[in-house]
Amino acid sequence: MPSTTPGPDIERLVAIMARLRDPERGCEWDSVQTFDTIAPYTIEEAYEVADAIARGDISELKDELGDLLLQVVFHSRIAEEAGHFALADVVAAISEKMERRHPHIFGDATEGGHYLWEQIKAEERGRKGAESALDGVALGMPALLRAEKLQKRAARTGFDWPDPSGARAKVDEEIAEVEAALSQAHREEEIGDLLFAVVNWARKLGIEPEAALRAANAKFEGRFKAMEARAGGSIAGLDLDAQEALWQQVKADAAA
Repeated sequence: MPSTTPGPDIERLVAIMARLRDPERGCEWDSVQTFDTIAPYTIEEAYEVADAIARGDISELKDELGDLLLQVVFHSRIAEEAGHFALADVVAAISEKMERRHPHIFGDATEGGHYLWEQIKAEERGRKGAESALDGVALGMPALLRAEKLQKRAARTGFDWPDPSGARAKVDEEIAEVEAALSQAHREEEIGDLLFAVVNWARKLGIEPEAALRAANAKFEGRFKAMEARAGGSIAGLDLDAQEALWQQVKADAAA
């Protein structure tokens, strides 16, 4: 049976990070890192967690969650050294936030949970000085995911298509504008608008675009590697017709 509580292990991890960050006895690399230099690794570890989930690899998921937890401990240690906060403050803050956002569970409220969650989040943004419904959507998110978040925020104000057909028509409109663009800069702008419109259409269809694109990437990667295997290695020496024939064979195999 897995352990249900971290016990002293979390304290051990905190102590390990403190030692690694020690300027005299620690690790040369760990001791000089900053929030900015560590942030890309934090994002990478979050994606590796998502990848393990997508592959259904529970053993790998355990390892990747550990790597992600290390990132939290790392950032917290940097903050503690600067006198800002420590890991205990991070844990206390999220515990308080979860209880505050679930008054129907931990308090006296009886209204629906999702409604309360969104209402309380909006109130929290207001206390933080947010002036727009779009404030607080992290700039560091992948563009596809951030587009969806921005659209959801806008939809809460009523700025949304009533059904998927409007979003679908917008995709056709943006395709036409890409084709009509006369300069590379204009084309790039219109491609961005097209991608944004596709995200919106997916959202209206109840599809998570980031997950859908991850699945499409995995499918393409698998089929391309299968093409290479059929060709006995690289396909670079084949003409386009031969490559297309291999692609169709691989697709047929996958559908069989």
